[in-house]
Amino acid sequence: MPRNAPAPSERGADEQAETLHDLVLRSLDDDKALDVVSIPLGGKSSIADYMVIASGRSTRQVASMAQKLTERIKRELGRNVRVEGLPVGDWVLLDADDVIVHLFRPEVRSFYNLERMWAFEERAPEDRAVAISG
Repeated sequence: MPRNAPAPSERGADEQAETLHDLVLRSLDDDKALDVVSIPLGGKSSIADYMVIASGRSTRQVASMAQKLTERIKRELGRNVRVEGLPVGDWVLLDADDVIVHLFRPEVRSFYNLERMWAFEERAPEDRAVAISG
């Protein structure tokens, strides 16, 4: 095995994360999610491998996308998903360990602006220093 190659268990975990990520993106596409953004977190944060952010046109669509995605992950991958915010439907957080999904109504999404907060590579080094200290 090459020196820098991941251990077999790490490769399996990476493949599981990619499978989950693909399922999330496919499900959101099937459910007509708007402005889907996937942010790779590997090497940047230990909370997950990916963060996916998407919008729905209404609280009903946001809640429906969250419920369907939770069911698909359970059915296809046998994973349980922790869900927050579903009763209101303005925003829903789904935590599937390797992938975290944020679903928002557009107005709520623009308020929280998670893409900007997590877009590490888009910031200049000076911006990061200001964001941390200020």
